[in-house]
Amino acid sequence: MIIAIDGTSAAGKGTLAKRLQDFFGFAYLDTGALYRAVGKKVLDSQNNPENATIATQIAQSLSPETMLCLQNDPSIRTEVCGAAASKVSAIPSVRQALFDFQRNFALNPVFEDGTPAKGAILDGRDIGTVVCPDAEIKLFLIASAEIRAKRRLKELQEKGIYAIYEDVLADVKKRDERDSNRAVAPLKPADDAFILDTSDLTVDSVFEQVIDFIKSKQKTVGTNQQAND
Repeated sequence: MIIAIDGTSAAGKGTLAKRLQDFFGFAYLDTGALYRAVGKKVLDSQNNPENATIATQIAQSLSPETMLCLQNDPSIRTEVCGAAASKVSAIPSVRQALFDFQRNFALNPVFEDGTPAKGAILDGRDIGTVVCPDAEIKLFLIASAEIRAKRRLKELQEKGIYAIYEDVLADVKKRDERDSNRAVAPLKPADDAFILDTSDLTVDSVFEQVIDFIKSKQKTVGTNQQAND
């Protein structure tokens, strides 16, 4: 099974993905960390993130096991890695390599030790529409910009980072505008995605509603298979 989780920033995609990972025992890929991981590896090799040749080589050589370790490494969340990620993401050959990486991971999921997994969970912006349009389960999480800004502000404060709510809110709205209007793979739900507004929901409530949706999909698939037999 492939579970695709898309949606706006700070809508709860990562939290939900980890809950589903624990529940199903699937392999989980945080696709938003891919460009940060490539950026970090370029910097670690003492190279310029704008060097298309080096960045592409690193993106093409990235293994699932390495990526799964890096996505949990706090060092890729630094501003330095974020800046490097922005630069490598502008390189078409890097984008293609990481698209191929995501597709391969979805079809051949593994855990950090290389052990094959029974299913894959990917979260990002265009998983259900571009990367895995054939995913059995497609989820799309949204929340009001104000709620998401408060969540992001809390995260920053817990990390000891000074931030002002108005600035965080402006950044959230700017990112929404950029993600929704980009020419390639704009942020939008797949036609068959389960759209869930998490603004006024607890983490547990989101998880329960998603589990109910997955069960209903599995029941429908089972009924259709019996009819075909």
